[in-house]
Parts: sequence; C-alpha cells; structure tokens
Amino acid sequence: MAFRLSLTSTPNFQISTPKHPRQLPLPLVGFQLKCCSNSISRSKAGAVHAVQQEQEVLQSPASDSNSVPSSSSKLVLVVGGTGGVGQLVVASLLDRNIKSRLLLRDTEKATALFGEQDQETLQVFKGDTRNPDDLDPSIFEGVTHVICCTGTTAFPSKRWSGDNTPEKVDWEGVRNLVSALPRSLKRIVLVSSVGVTKFNELPWSVMNLFGVLKYKKMGEDILCNSGLPFTIIRPGRLTDGPYTSYDLNTLLKATAGQRRAVLIGQGDTLVGEVSRLVVAEACIQALDIECTEGKIFEVNSVEGEGPGSDQQKWRELFKAAQAQ
Repeated sequence: MAFRLSLTSTPNFQISTPKHPRQLPLPLVGFQLKCCSNSISRSKAGAVHAVQQEQEVLQSPASDSNSVPSSSSKLVLVVGGTGGVGQLVVASLLDRNIKSRLLLRDTEKATALFGEQDQETLQVFKGDTRNPDDLDPSIFEGVTHVICCTGTTAFPSKRWSGDNTPEKVDWEGVRNLVSALPRSLKRIVLVSSVGVTKFNELPWSVMNLFGVLKYKKMGEDILCNSGLPFTIIRPGRLTDGPYTSYDLNTLLKATAGQRRAVLIGQGDTLVGEVSRLVVAEACIQALDIECTEGKIFEVNSVEGEGPGSDQQKWRELFKAAQAQ
C-alpha cells in the first residue's frame, strides 16, 4: 500500500495576532497531498486533515492519546522546513494537529508551500542558523521539540551562493542552533547522512570531496556532546523529490512509490536509498519513542509494506536495530 496524505478543508479557523515582531503570520489555504497518486485537489480553506494508506485509513499518532503526548502539549520547531525533507515533516505535523514553528531565511517560501495557517497551528520566524545573532531567544520560547533538516548540496552548485556551503550549513549552522536551544528541550532530531564516519574511505571520499560528510559528522558530534536529549537520523541516498520549486502542485505529487518498507541500522553500516517521505516520518516518530533518545540510526527504504504512521511498528524497528 502506498502512503496517501490527504488535506481536506477544516472550517472556522481564527487568525491570531503574532506575539513577537519576528513572528510572521501565514495565510490560510487548503490543499490535498496524495502520496500514492497524481491526483490533486484543492479546498477553498483548510489544513492537513488525515494521513491515509491506500484503501486503508490509519489512525494518526497525534489522535492516539495512549501512544504519544497530547498534540496540545507539544510545540515542534522545524529548521529547514522548506527543504526536500523539511516540507514533508511540516505537512505531516500539520496533519497530526501538532503545533509547529518554522525558522526560515526566506519566510515567503513557507507561504508558497503551506499557504496561510492559523497562528495556533503554524508560526513562522525569520532567521538564519549560520548567523548566531539571528537566533533570538524568543524563537525558542515554548518549544518542546526540534527537527533540524537543514542541508545543502555535496558539490558546488547554485545552492552554494551566499556562502551556503556544507561548512556553513552542516557545521556552523548546527553548532549555532545547538548552542541556542533551551535546556528544557524534550528532544532534538537531527537529519545527517550515512557515511559520515567513513568520509576518508571509498566510495564516501568521493562524496566528501568538498567536505559535506566531514562537516555533517562535526555537527553530529557537537549535538552528541551538548547534553541535550537527541536522536540523529542518517538517511541513505534520498529519493522522491525534492519538491522545492515552491509550487504547491509539485509538492502534492510526492510519492513513495513501492519503497515503503523501512530498514533501520546502527554503526554506519547501512547502504542504500530512502524515500524522503520515510525520512520525514522517522523524524516525527523519533520525537516520542523513548528508546531513540541519545541514539544514532541509519534509515533506508525498500520495496514492500511499511510501518506507515504506526508508532508501535516504528518502535519495534528502532528497538530491533539496537538489538543487532
């Protein structure tokens, strides 16, 4: 079965006034994301409503009070929320009715991807992790969890313009973010990469020609030594997207295809590919699964049936990886 993420209208949203001048409101919009088909539908106004598998509706973890904390008690800060993985993380958090906050260099990208949203649902702050002066304490007020999906290309490209290099993003940006986070944080999930412990070995040394794996490992190390409760997700080669044209119709065509079964390992031995949809789900699941705290996991996806959004199935996968 393929994932289907549907967005249907939810009436009677109330727009709240931003509480801080750096906090920028997003306008309301409704849209439908179907991860198993190319069909697209729009509603006049709304927000993410439910995550479904084809021919079967799965109960959202946020609606199961016995499996995860109440969504009303969580405020998740997503850093890099308009990137290939980050935008899927944000859409899924909205689906679960989990309060979310975005930290973005360009806030207009959030409007392009997610439309206008109620301030009680999605907040946007302008800031750049590469600049520590941008990380005002007000950005982190009330934040209980963080998912960091920042990144850039491994090799020189247009995305490197403006000093957007691996050193600045994967090392200095992560270091600045970790230093600014409150000690009260319940969990931070960092998206890294497989191969970071082998960047001097073939074939990883080819990818690391400009230091991307080395700097990602340095970012991991600063987090591991920070004293913060963390989980690090190391995806394999990313597939499905990225859908970063800032065109909503493009985002709505995201599909996991047949690669829904999830492989989780430890020790940087897992090699392969992984759907961005799977990475996004792994990040969200890791926020509340106790056995993932203080751990690093590699994640791949292969053909077959996957865990979907079932927290117990994800818990079993993470536990099995630790038992190997």
